[in-house]
Amino acid sequence: MARACSICGKTQQTGNNVSHANNKTKRVFKANLQSVRVADGGSTKKALVCTRCIRTGRVQKAVSAKVTKAVSEKAAPKTV
Repeated sequence: MARACSICGKTQQTGNNVSHANNKTKRVFKANLQSVRVADGGSTKKALVCTRCIRTGRVQKAVSAKVTKAVSEKAAPKTV
C-alpha cells in the first residue's frame, strides 16, 4: 500500500537538495501522514490522513467509548 492520504490522495514529491556550491542532488519530500481513528458510519477504522485534512476538518475523528462515558459522567448533575 502506498503511503498516501486516504482523504485527498497526497503522496510524496521529488525535488533537489541544493548545496552552497549549487550542486543539485535528488531528494524526496514526504507527506506528513498521521494514523487516525476515523468514524465511518457506525464503525471506526484506522486511516492514514495528512495533517492538512485533519486541521481543516475534512475527516471526522472517532471518539472512544471511555471518553464519551467520562464526559457524560462529568456533565451529569450529581444526586445527593
